[in-house]
This record gives sequence, C-alpha cells and structure tokens, in this order.
Amino acid sequence: MLGGVYVIYDDGRPLVEAYDGPQIVGMDLHRRRSVLVRMAEDGHKLSTARMASSPARLAAEIKRAGLHPKVVLEACYGWYWAADTLTAAGAEVHLAHPLGVKEFSHRRVKNDELDARDLADLLRMGRLAEAWIAPAEIRELREITRYRGKLVQLRTSCKDQVHGVLAKLGSEVTCPGHLRRLGNTVAG
Repeated sequence: MLGGVYVIYDDGRPLVEAYDGPQIVGMDLHRRRSVLVRMAEDGHKLSTARMASSPARLAAEIKRAGLHPKVVLEACYGWYWAADTLTAAGAEVHLAHPLGVKEFSHRRVKNDELDARDLADLLRMGRLAEAWIAPAEIRELREITRYRGKLVQLRTSCKDQVHGVLAKLGSEVTCPGHLRRLGNTVAG
C-alpha cells in the first residue's frame, strides 16, 4: 500500500525501471474506488493500480505513467473531475462513449481490471468510440441548464399535487394562474 494506492507490478520491479516508453492507461472510474491499468504501446500490461477515487490520489498515480500518457475513461457519472485532474497532470485524455463499450456487459467474466484493460486496448488499437470532452465553461452551462430543468419539473409536480388535493376536496380551480399569483404575493 503506497499512500492509499494498491499497486500490482507484473514483474515486481518499480515501473520506471520496468518501462520508460509511452504508456496507455485505461481507467475504470467509480465513486469510491477506481482501477488504472497501464500498458505499453505494444499491448504488454505494465501494472494495475487500485486507488481511492480522489483528485490527489489520481494525480499522484498518473505521474507514475511518465510524461504525457494517453488515458481513457468511460463517460460515466462523475467523470468531470477525473478528466480535469488528468489534463492538469499533462495526460492526453480520451473519453469513451458508453454505447461504444456496451459489449463489455456481455462478457462472461467482468471486473474493474478487465474493463480498464479493455478501454486501454481499444484506445491502443484505434477502435475507441470517443465522446467529446466539452470545455469546463460549456459543462458548467450544461449543468445550470439541467438543474433549471429539474427545478421546473419539481415546480410543476408541486402544482399538480396542489391541484390534486383541491380536486379531492371538490374545490373548483377557476383561475389557472392562481398558484403563480399566490407565489408572487408571498414573495413580493
């Protein structure tokens, strides 16, 4: 255990001694723990690292992959921070489109290490279906738009519930905008 990172080197030597050429890294990202598989350009697996999912741990671990490694991770929940951390560390980040790696789910044996290895293999062979990594400003605007949509949906649901209660009581809703006017009166 090295600073919260459990590293398995296939040949038992430190990575710098084992291989110092260009590296391709596949990352299977999860909320709490992630797996990184490093391989050489010829497909030889160099190491596997299991680590806590945090920017500090990821930055420390990706340094072991040398200068400007090619890193691939799947576009899944919470990938923003990982892509930003990897880019800041000098990695060339590739985002795998979820539909492009759908065949992983049909494998007989499935685990995080195999997923990370397969992602790295797809990138290495030039067969990776990539998704666009939007700049941080665009991602922020998308998040604000999504959040506003959720709030509008919640507001509509609350209004529908009030209308439902009034209907159960037999009250007739004569003014369709009565909830809006009531809200403006309370807020104003």
